[in-house]
Parts: sequence; C-alpha cells; structure tokens
Amino acid sequence: MITAVVDTNVLASGFAGILTPISTPGEVVRQWRRGAYTLVISQHIIAELRRTLRKPYFRSRLTSREISEAVTLLRLRAALTPITAHVSGIATHPGDDEVLATAVSGRVDYLVTGDRPLQEVGSYRGVTILSPAIFVQRVLSSN
Repeated sequence: MITAVVDTNVLASGFAGILTPISTPGEVVRQWRRGAYTLVISQHIIAELRRTLRKPYFRSRLTSREISEAVTLLRLRAALTPITAHVSGIATHPGDDEVLATAVSGRVDYLVTGDRPLQEVGSYRGVTILSPAIFVQRVLSSN
C-alpha cells in the first residue's frame, strides 16, 4: 500500500474542492477516501489544518460542519504518527519542515505538496516529494 503525507494546503484545498471534478487537491482527497493510499498525519498537520480552514478563503467555501467533519475524518481514517525525526532548514518555512519531519517519521513513500521549492528537493531521507498533479497522474493512476 502506498503511504503519503499530504501537506496542509493541499488537504485544505482538497476538502474545499472535493466536489469539483477538475480539482487536483480534491482528487488527492477523493483517492485517499477510496483507499488508494494510506494518508499519514501528525498532530502538527491537524493543528495547522484547523488554522488554515478558519481563514476567510476556506470559510467561504466550507461550512463549520464540513470543516468539523473533515478534521474528524482525518482523525478517524488517517494514520497518526508522532514526529520523531528532526528536520530543519530544508523547506522555505519552518512549518513545512514539520510536515517533512512527519513524512520522515512516518517512513512514508511520498510527501505531496504544492510548495515548489520543496518539490525541487526531489527526495529527502527516502521520501519522494511530489506535486499533487504528479502524485495523481504518476502514482495513483498506475495502481
């Protein structure tokens, strides 16, 4: 089974765009919900997702109930891993280093991120870093 950490912005956009057929982040979330891969998360990702979904952009697209259901779904169906690896200075933002640390700690196959500088790293400690589009096209469609 494929394992992946999906960064917060992709998750938030995915939950907001899950009903839109052309939304790549929505497809990432749909495929996870269908069981195409195991989503690995950390408490850091859950907390960051809550903060992100409270921003006006997402509040205009999701109801309070949908936001609550998205977080609950993650808690129930995603694999929660503690952050045991230290990552610093790899991503352009310290919060993204924590997402990468989640991926390394969870020993996942992929980190799916919209952050282009992080995508350019390519791989880190055995984790392949991909854009959502490449993850959907190359990884999920080949299974």
